[in-house]
Amino acid sequence: MSELTLTVMRLGFLAVLWLFVIVAVQVIRSDLFGTRVTQRGSRREAARPQQPGRQQTRQQAAPPPQRGQQGGGGRRGRNAPTKLVVTEGTLTGTTVALQGQTITLGRAHDSTIVLDDDYASSRHARIYPDRDGQWIIEDLGSTNGTYLDRSRLTTPTPIPLGAPIRIGKTAIELRK
Repeated sequence: MSELTLTVMRLGFLAVLWLFVIVAVQVIRSDLFGTRVTQRGSRREAARPQQPGRQQTRQQAAPPPQRGQQGGGGRRGRNAPTKLVVTEGTLTGTTVALQGQTITLGRAHDSTIVLDDDYASSRHARIYPDRDGQWIIEDLGSTNGTYLDRSRLTTPTPIPLGAPIRIGKTAIELRK
């Protein structure tokens, strides 16, 4: 082999080796720090009105009451759920009282229920009441999806009492 061919092969091998190292570092970095969601986050921030505190979540979740309805939670029947219970996963037994506020689920530290689950996204799903006191679950564009009674959610969906909500290895139910 000529000296030129040997040098080109060495440089090609060196380039492939550096490409492998760069890809390996990116994979390790994404495992340690998570993936970027700047595009989704910036869209969400732009769509959100600027209001202080947690009032914006409540206003987003529950529209203002109409004439003849009571504010703060709408109609509540006898079969209305009063708590959210984690039935499977690392948080089994955890209970959250339903008081008309939005409940966020995900790996983010500011979530109402922080899921320590590899299959959960940072901002995975939210559960909120509608005007009639019915609780709604909405997937927030998660990677692995949110399942209600074995059906993957694509739109905000009312939650029946006792129906399992599955996010990765975690299962959650609304109960009385």
